[in-house]
Amino acid sequence: MKKYFMVTILIFMAASYQKGGNTMEEKVAGAGAPEESEMERADIKKKEEYVRPDETTLRKILSPLQYKVTQKNGTEPPFKNEYWDNKKEGIYVDIVSGEPLFSSLDKYNSGTGWPSFIKPLEPAHIVEKNDWLLFSKRTEVRSKYGDSHLGHVFPDGPKPTGLRYCINSAALRFIPKEDLEQEGYGQYWSLFESNSGGR
Repeated sequence: MKKYFMVTILIFMAASYQKGGNTMEEKVAGAGAPEESEMERADIKKKEEYVRPDETTLRKILSPLQYKVTQKNGTEPPFKNEYWDNKKEGIYVDIVSGEPLFSSLDKYNSGTGWPSFIKPLEPAHIVEKNDWLLFSKRTEVRSKYGDSHLGHVFPDGPKPTGLRYCINSAALRFIPKEDLEQEGYGQYWSLFESNSGGR
């Protein structure tokens, strides 16, 4: 009798679910959520289609230093890297995936010899992990889609964030503001329109 009762309830629930029309996800998505722009939809599709290269391909497309830093959690020498003193305006993207990570507008001279930023350009593209490699806790920073080791974030940066994203140049590719459109990052051009001098 109990079995029959349970089966009846399950059938009733399944029928109600099918007639209900909207799933929970559809209800949440439709409850006053702002509509995505065509550009945002294209960007999401692009990310969903991204396939991380295999090890053989990574070794071919990356320099030995880029591979060591991004794939083996290495650290490049301070003051002897490409972007530590770069003062041009533009954005920095992941060397493997091309996902936008940082902006020159948030870059500052930390005196450490590595590119330093007060915040990410796209926080959703940054993954933070605990790192105990030097026998004390640090916070490692990785790219979301490329899964590249980028560097570390420290709580000793300037205002307003108080953070210092200490990043390896070897993990980055710099896109000057004048090349943003042709490189497929045109949505970031407006960041630099009102900026007269940069940092």
